[in-house]
Amino acid sequence: MMTKKSDLPDIETASFLAAQLRSVFRRLKRQLREHGGPRDLTPSQISVLLRLEAYGPDTVSSLARAEGVRPQSMSSTIAALQDADLVTGMPDSSDGRKTLMVLSKKCEKLLCEVRAARHDCLTRAIMQKLSAQEQQQLGQALELLNRLADDGSLD
Repeated sequence: MMTKKSDLPDIETASFLAAQLRSVFRRLKRQLREHGGPRDLTPSQISVLLRLEAYGPDTVSSLARAEGVRPQSMSSTIAALQDADLVTGMPDSSDGRKTLMVLSKKCEKLLCEVRAARHDCLTRAIMQKLSAQEQQQLGQALELLNRLADDGSLD
């Protein structure tokens, strides 16, 4: 079945929507970061914590490679996280010469609290700023966004 030309997306519309999405996501991310997040952690420290949470214990040198920094820089980042009792070192069971960095219980609790605070903040904003009909529209928009993100590739 042929589709009418007006039914086909055009590059100008797609480009405009892409810019708007990036802008909205950036503003939402900034606002959520202000609610419940640890204010004394650097972006590098947060990145390391999230990497350890996602992929599990790792060595300082491996973390440095993954984050694209020098091992000395990663050592400084890890030292600050250890001082804050957010990560601890444990011996590598397969190679006793290596130390694996792992999230502390305090850090795991902090991450849960931060996510809960951000979730609550966003829930309140949706309830206060959007009507029931708008919430339904947001749900439909999320279906479309999930389709964009489903395969993990924006190619």
